[in-house]
Amino acid sequence: MKLSIIIPVYNEESTIGELIDRVVAVKLDAVEREIIVANDGSTDASALIIEEHRQSQPELLQVYSMPINLGKGAAIRLGLYHAAGDVILIQDADLELDPNEYGRLLQPILDGKTDVVYGSRFLNARRRGIPLRTRLANGFLTALTNLLFGVRLTDMETAYKVFRRDALKGVRLRCVHFDFEPEITGHLAKAGHRIVEVPISYNPRRADEGKKISWVDGIEAIYTLLRVRFSK
Repeated sequence: MKLSIIIPVYNEESTIGELIDRVVAVKLDAVEREIIVANDGSTDASALIIEEHRQSQPELLQVYSMPINLGKGAAIRLGLYHAAGDVILIQDADLELDPNEYGRLLQPILDGKTDVVYGSRFLNARRRGIPLRTRLANGFLTALTNLLFGVRLTDMETAYKVFRRDALKGVRLRCVHFDFEPEITGHLAKAGHRIVEVPISYNPRRADEGKKISWVDGIEAIYTLLRVRFSK
């Protein structure tokens, strides 16, 4: 099996170097892998840091860049276009999530139990530090997802989404912002894929530390869930 790890990046100069180092260091036994960094028009030093790492890991690390910032969804779609793996794993460029948990995320797929795995921040007993606003917003959007698509998720907005490439056959992704999360979830659920959740650790950062999501993204998420559910 080949794993494609897609890392969307926008102005993450303070974390992207360490994040790439952590991803490279992960031990996955016999799983072949590629790391695809999709630079979403960063204007800070992210591009320079990424290039330094690419030069040190040219066989493992691929870098693709957009000339302007379009959004997380657009960056992930760029990564998906170039990904050659049987399984896709989305990894944010900050340090909120721990790449050492890849094994836990991949295991249900390797065991043949499912084609889709989500890492849930809310199944972890040690979930201190998650802001109330995040818990409330995610709880509402997850509940709406469950209601619309008949699934039983605890963390629809999680950044850790892992799926077999074939699960997206026939799916046309359109979203370019953070509404990628509800869009892909809706399509996977609508197609009948069982989404298995596994607990993950979470180290949330604040807006002044680079957190980019806002209330506008919540409105877009609601619209996207409704669009996917009621479109043919």
